[in-house]
Order: sequence, then structure tokens, then C-alpha cells
Amino acid sequence: MQSSFFDDIPQSPIELAQGAVVLPRFVGDAMPSLYRALKEVVTAAPFRHLITPGGHKMSVGMTNCGSAGWVSDASGYRYSKQDPMTGNQWPNLPDCFLELAQSAAAAAGYAQFETDACLINQYRVGAKLSMHQDRDEGGLEQPIVSVSLGLPATFLFGGLERTNPTRKILLEHGDVVVWGGPSRLCFHAVNAIQSGVHPDLGPRRLNLTFRKAV
Repeated sequence: MQSSFFDDIPQSPIELAQGAVVLPRFVGDAMPSLYRALKEVVTAAPFRHLITPGGHKMSVGMTNCGSAGWVSDASGYRYSKQDPMTGNQWPNLPDCFLELAQSAAAAAGYAQFETDACLINQYRVGAKLSMHQDRDEGGLEQPIVSVSLGLPATFLFGGLERTNPTRKILLEHGDVVVWGGPSRLCFHAVNAIQSGVHPDLGPRRLNLTFRKAV
């Protein structure tokens, strides 16, 4: 695989399943621009802990940028063009976000990736995501690009049924996971984040997930 323009050192991809790969340390020199863009997005649309349709408060803080954002409340899971907390449109997708997502998708074999939404998750120590599918999007023909920043996390990647065996892999700062095609609807999860302090982001993990929502 050719090296990413975000990193001068070529890295070998790790295949999770057919159509799903991990690109270790794919994000490199672009970190400063990502940090600046993240700060602008979160200032305009702060992190919040959404409520599931079942009434549970999610442990992960969330916000969005792009033309649509993923939200959850008693009405269900869905994408909304407006931030329900402010009534404003979500912040625009920063150019550096889009460039990273498209570069990672191409490196994973998905040329001409189209994305209009980026869900930003903030994991504090103990936060986690249970096993789930990403199936609320209208563009299921497009892959998912997931960027890990900050503290490491154990990522679980399964099959098309919740009961299928899962593979565990440690995702570290700068790693990118891309899955689509036959793996697009695979179940996946994030185990509880362990205590630690990242030199740039402190005691937390941030995750940028790019999708074609509408």
C-alpha cells in the first residue's frame, strides 16, 4: 500500500474481514489541522450525552459536523439537519476532515468516497459503545471511515449477526478503520476506555466517524 500523505512512513493495513481494514497510524502530519478544526466544531456544537429510545443516557459524549448529524432521543435514532440542542445547522465539514476521510477510504480500496456527515464521539475513562450496526444512513453503498485520536481503545468487530464471533484489535492515536461492501453492516463495539492521559488530548479518546447519511 502506498503511504498516506498524512504520514511519511508506509504502514501495513490489517484486514479485519472482507471489505474491512485497519490503517495503523494513518493520520500523521495533519494532526495540528485536525485539532484546530475539532476545536471550532465543538465550540459551535458542544458535546452532549444523548438519550437512547429506551431512556438510557449514553456514556459517550457526541456532536456532529456536516450537512446532517446523528441524534438519538425517545423518538429513535436518526439523522437531523439541525442540532436539536441549539436549533442551528451543524457546523460545516472541515476541508481537512474531508481530505483525511477520502484519503483513508482510497487507501482501503474505496475510491471516490462520498461523505456528508461526521459523528464525533468523546470517550472519557469508562465510556463505551455496545455492539451495534450503523444502519441509519441512506448511503449504505458507501463505506464507513473511523478515525481514532487520543487514548487507545479496544475495538470489537463482528459479523452480520449480533451473535457472530468478534475480533478484538487495539486502536491507537492516529489509526483509521474503514469498512464497507460486504462488511458495511457488520456489528461492532468499543470496550470501556481505560485510565490514561494522552499528551495532546488528555484523559480521553476522540473518534471521528464519516458516513454518507443522506
